[in-house]
Amino acid sequence: MDILHNLYLGLQEFGQFLPILMMFIGVVVGIIVGVLPGLSPSIGVALMLPVTFGLDPISALVLLVSVYLSSNYGGSITAIAINTPGTPGAVATTFDGYELTKQGKPLYALMTSLTASTVGGLVGTIILILFSVPLARVALSFESYEYFALGVFGLTIISSLAGKSPLKGFIASALGLLLVTIGFDTELPFSRFTMGIAELSDGIEFIPALIGLFALGEIFYSIEKGDYLEKTKKAKVDLSKTLPVGKLMKMKALMLKSSIIGTLVGTIPGAGGTIATFIAYDNAKNSSKEPEKFGKGSLEGVAAPEAANNGSVGGALVPLLTLGIPGSASTAVLIGALMVHKLNPGPELFEKDPGLVYGIFISLFFANIVMFFLGLAGNKLWIKIISAPKSLLYPVILALSFIGSYFINNSIFDVGICISFGMLGWILKRGDFPTAPVVLGLILGKMIEENLRLSLVKGNWTEFFTRPGSLIILSLAVVSFFIPYLRKRLVK
Repeated sequence: MDILHNLYLGLQEFGQFLPILMMFIGVVVGIIVGVLPGLSPSIGVALMLPVTFGLDPISALVLLVSVYLSSNYGGSITAIAINTPGTPGAVATTFDGYELTKQGKPLYALMTSLTASTVGGLVGTIILILFSVPLARVALSFESYEYFALGVFGLTIISSLAGKSPLKGFIASALGLLLVTIGFDTELPFSRFTMGIAELSDGIEFIPALIGLFALGEIFYSIEKGDYLEKTKKAKVDLSKTLPVGKLMKMKALMLKSSIIGTLVGTIPGAGGTIATFIAYDNAKNSSKEPEKFGKGSLEGVAAPEAANNGSVGGALVPLLTLGIPGSASTAVLIGALMVHKLNPGPELFEKDPGLVYGIFISLFFANIVMFFLGLAGNKLWIKIISAPKSLLYPVILALSFIGSYFINNSIFDVGICISFGMLGWILKRGDFPTAPVVLGLILGKMIEENLRLSLVKGNWTEFFTRPGSLIILSLAVVSFFIPYLRKRLVK
């Protein structure tokens, strides 16, 4: 009954002209932020923060959470259209989304992404409403042992991403793990492998590296082959071919499962939507009836990461609102917004102002619906971009990549990082090495190293196997690693 009463209070807070207007503006801005390479959800939320200074608390927070939610979806548009993940969470979407575009089926991929993102967002919001406090308690029980196990679990996904050559997949992931060691040591006060370059002291900036690997790597490889001069027949798109509703309905269980994975991983502070997307993608491949289609244009390969990505939004808000702990970079900015409006996130906020908290929950629910219809209206616009000749498209992608890389830190050095990783991506493509494991290494390397060293400093390494949470996650990692190989043996 308390939840129903709080929802009623929340509806009163949200159901006014200004909060509803801010929700619409936030969704539009968020999609634009997601589409532009280099502008992550956290950057989008940070850019909108000054706009909220003159607003009342509910309108300000509705604007920011709407930007956060829809930018997670927006990142999938360029991932599908031009193999450039607009946000880090859209990396896994490129594996099958761009393949569908090359097959002349971008509308299939875009509709799947939009539907899965909406389902993920709605499921994440419902879980947020019903289980905020219990989920936050579970997330808080995690120590370095569980975080290390989670990182290892993430790395086992390489066995699914490696393609035909597992060895090449492991070499690529090892390269990512090596690159993440550049910068300050996690425990000792000195730099490693910076070669005297001051800009590398904080390590390699992730987003320019990501843009370089996927966007520039693809462009350089295409230029070498001369593809950019050709009008490929595969790129022809028939707008009359809409995705049958039946195909979406067949994936409803997958979307629901991936949404729950995204929400649960999102509740763990520091894990974030990017890790959730890889876990959901791996889980979808291992449980699919057609795992061989993954990486070659599988709709399931688009639906799983997108549902998890948007599901993680609700999950990340759990520790923020219930305990005052940011679950992601975007929620760290949201803490700043709460404090600007003299609100302290945590249990007291639920008691003192439940209308505000549940008003945010309700706004997320409606923001998902608005995002769906705006995305639906924009699909034909995205397809026109896809259909543009590569000789026109590539200069635009290059310009956006350089602008996005520069504005993260207003640094020309980051543009150099982007170009360097573009060259690396090109070399990997020439050698038929997968690029996804490199990204996985960059994402998980720091988490694994920090928490392994912290656990060993505590002096009792056996707790990796005696703590229930750590043991369960490590067991799942072993199962996840061997499933693809066992399946191949069974097929043979």
